[in-house]
Amino acid sequence: MSQQKQLPKSINFTFGGLAGMGATAVVQPLDLLKNRLQMAGEGKNRKLYTSSLDAFVKIGRAEGVLGMWNGISAGLLRQATYTTTRLGIFSTLQDRYFAREGKNPNILIKGGMALIAGGIGAFVGTPADLTLIRMTSDGRLPEGLRRNYKNAIEGLVRISREEGVTKMWNGWRPTVIRAIVVNIAQLASYSQAKQFLLESKYFKDDILCHFAASLMSGFITTVASMPVDICKTRIQNQKPLPDGTLFYKNSFDVARKVIGKEGIFSLWKGFLPYFARIGPHTVITFILLEQMRKFYIRAFI
Repeated sequence: MSQQKQLPKSINFTFGGLAGMGATAVVQPLDLLKNRLQMAGEGKNRKLYTSSLDAFVKIGRAEGVLGMWNGISAGLLRQATYTTTRLGIFSTLQDRYFAREGKNPNILIKGGMALIAGGIGAFVGTPADLTLIRMTSDGRLPEGLRRNYKNAIEGLVRISREEGVTKMWNGWRPTVIRAIVVNIAQLASYSQAKQFLLESKYFKDDILCHFAASLMSGFITTVASMPVDICKTRIQNQKPLPDGTLFYKNSFDVARKVIGKEGIFSLWKGFLPYFARIGPHTVITFILLEQMRKFYIRAFI
């Protein structure tokens, strides 16, 4: 992202949220598919889907085309909270560093900035993320066990009333851990990849460069974040057992049980739809963000 001209903090945050929301509107079906595949290893659902394509076809038949966008309100709310915060903080930190040092931060400093931005953003966005997981997973449950949230706001209200306000942050630890991994991989790798491409002299600061850098970032992010993402998904979606206890105690417990029962590669279950979501989401987010920043700089700075 351009570091020569600084944007107001409010613009950094606003553009971050709008870019994330625009990307989510496009890739929501892939997010739903990813969540269903990650939950497919549990209990009777273990052999529910034979592949990503099989899952896509079965979900489409059972819930209709519009059913692929179940949870879109929660997805947009998540971007409005999580992505607004993380991209806003990351852009602001980079602008401040350039203003002070007169140069771009190195990869280690970028990683530290991404860690801070991702951790704070994830905590802020956990309630919306929890609602998103539940809404996109609802269709796999029997009718009597579905939560049937009409939208994200109703989901948050019902969680606070039925389970308590603090339960809106259920799974915040794995959510923060995942976000830290995602943001270090995504934000730091995108910024570094873009810098590398520009320094190669084969690229200039345009959409082609942004596309290439964000695609590289999307692949790195997918590989790094999938294990923590599946742990987060299963913790947030679980219900108490008949005796009141929870099947998964924490992320390490999820990883241990998944590896023990489903094999280590199950931590990357749903890799293709996850990459198909992360890749385009990363590309669209950064292209939109870059274009909005450039427009604002041309128009107002």
